[in-house]
Order: sequence, then C-alpha cells, then structure tokens
Amino acid sequence: MSTPFTPDVVDAIKRHMNDDHAADALLIVRGLGDRPDATEATTSDVDAEAIEFTIDGGERVRVPWGERLTERPQVRKAVVRLYNEACARLGVPARGEH
Repeated sequence: MSTPFTPDVVDAIKRHMNDDHAADALLIVRGLGDRPDATEATTSDVDAEAIEFTIDGGERVRVPWGERLTERPQVRKAVVRLYNEACARLGVPARGEH
C-alpha cells in the first residue's frame, strides 16, 4: 500500500467523507465491498490504489479505485465513480450532484 498523499491530505479526505458522505461510503461498501449487509461505514484510509472503510464491528474493507491515483483532485472523481457504480449494482438511484 503506497500513497502519493501526505498524512494531512489523507486526514482531510477522511474528514470530508465521514462528515459529508457517510451514506455514500455505506453504499460503496455494500455495492463494491461485498458487504451488502453492512450498516455503518467510516472512511479509514486512502492511498493510490484504494479507499478503505471500517465497517460494523471494526472490519476493514478496501475498495480499489480501478486505477492508480497520483494527485488529490483525482480522489473526488474516483469516489463519485465508485458511488455511481455501487448505486447501479445495488439498483439504487444515484443523486445527480456530488
């Protein structure tokens, strides 16, 4: 696991995901993390290859980005893509704005 992101950037991404997108994280875990029965997901790490969530009971689930990220602006686009893929897989309508 490697990351082009400094600890401050990782902390900012985690804080933003947990404060503003907790429901989206749960959808990603359910749809793409193979945990359809998860009831809670907290973003716990971000690196070049994946985003990691801590779910019910403390289990960690990594969901790959699908490509190696090299800079911070790519994270938003990658999370939106994961969210849309998870919604499609779960049959849940995706919100239009992010």
